[in-house]
Amino acid sequence: MPTCFQDAIPSAVAGPGLAGAPARCAAPGAESGPAGEPKPAHPGSGWRSSLNVEFRRLRGRSVVRSRHDGALRCLSALHPEGDAVCHQVLVHPPGGLVGGDGLHVQLQMQPGAHGLLTTPGASRFYRSLGAPAVQSVEATLHCGSRLEWLPLENIAFDACIGENRARFHLAPGAELIAWDMLALGLPAAGRPFASGSFLQHMELPGLWLERGRIDAADTTLLQGSGGLAGNSAIGTLVFASAGPISAPRRELLLHAARQALQGVEGALAGATCANSQVVVLRAIGQRIEPIATLFRAVWAGWRIAAWDLPACAPRVWST
Repeated sequence: MPTCFQDAIPSAVAGPGLAGAPARCAAPGAESGPAGEPKPAHPGSGWRSSLNVEFRRLRGRSVVRSRHDGALRCLSALHPEGDAVCHQVLVHPPGGLVGGDGLHVQLQMQPGAHGLLTTPGASRFYRSLGAPAVQSVEATLHCGSRLEWLPLENIAFDACIGENRARFHLAPGAELIAWDMLALGLPAAGRPFASGSFLQHMELPGLWLERGRIDAADTTLLQGSGGLAGNSAIGTLVFASAGPISAPRRELLLHAARQALQGVEGALAGATCANSQVVVLRAIGQRIEPIATLFRAVWAGWRIAAWDLPACAPRVWST
């Protein structure tokens, strides 16, 4: 697919070219499997997509430009809360990944820019014959920029081999709110995560790293009281600053998280300061929906506590 450089994709593209197109959930040559799930691609095959996104602040307005190669791309930029914050939706029309597929995002937040990025739906990792399906983001936040990285959840189907990697580099004055949510299998449909593996990697280089591989054969991890204790959904939400967060500000962030916990059932969660620059909320549950509800409530509280900004949920979350 040819590479494209643009400020925004015309709204017409979101019609027959994206939303109206049938979803592709398999690499070239893959066939449909049971219940609409694609058969896995041959090891080493797959479709690769890359997306370069750059936010800039021009005359007080945060604007975005993107360059894509493959199916992954940006929709039109939105400013539902004024010029200072730019909302952007990342779309991958095929809707899922099989072995050998790769989605790679390079993100640049230029000085003073503020961007919020999300997705219109979950990312699905289907079963593989051996090659991993990889989804990654490499983000650089320059001086004084802010990034809200808020994709919807990842779903690890049975027998998938998935990797989800996120790395955020923070320059002086930059701050970040980012989350990662993972649902293992489809327990409500009687399709548990019985085989395969999923790698989770979330990193602030030199500051904080969370990395782990969930193997379906690791019953100690999945069922043990020191692991997931039979839960099939997990999530991590982070607020990070390039410099130390003042003690009063840290307390406000922790208080906002703990207040939100009181209003959500179905998720077991806790908030802590990993160090003077990072506040972390971790959650587990039987379903991903309570975790997503909790994270949105905490995100709203953190926006107010850290940036004095009211919550402005992306419109795509309501569609």
